[in-house]
Amino acid sequence: MLEIVFWRLLLVAAPFAVWFVWGAWAKRTGRPRGSTPWAWLAMIGLVLVGLSLVATAVFHPDNRHQVYVPGQVRPDGTVSKGYFETGQPGSKDRVK
Repeated sequence: MLEIVFWRLLLVAAPFAVWFVWGAWAKRTGRPRGSTPWAWLAMIGLVLVGLSLVATAVFHPDNRHQVYVPGQVRPDGTVSKGYFETGQPGSKDRVK
């Protein structure tokens, strides 16, 4: 979960990073910079996050015909990961 949040925050920060890198380059080469377009940078970042959410929905594997098997606590105290199985709940022909 934290990894997903990290990547989304990175997408929001990307336009700002590009702007400030370009600003440093422009200052070094003597070009006029102008004021920082905070609203535009924020909107571009939010559009990137929105596009990433759409891409996640489009490219996420379909699991409608699978059964989720939740993680279980093992005797040694560790927790196994949950996973999806193909087949109907309770049937013996399920495949991991």
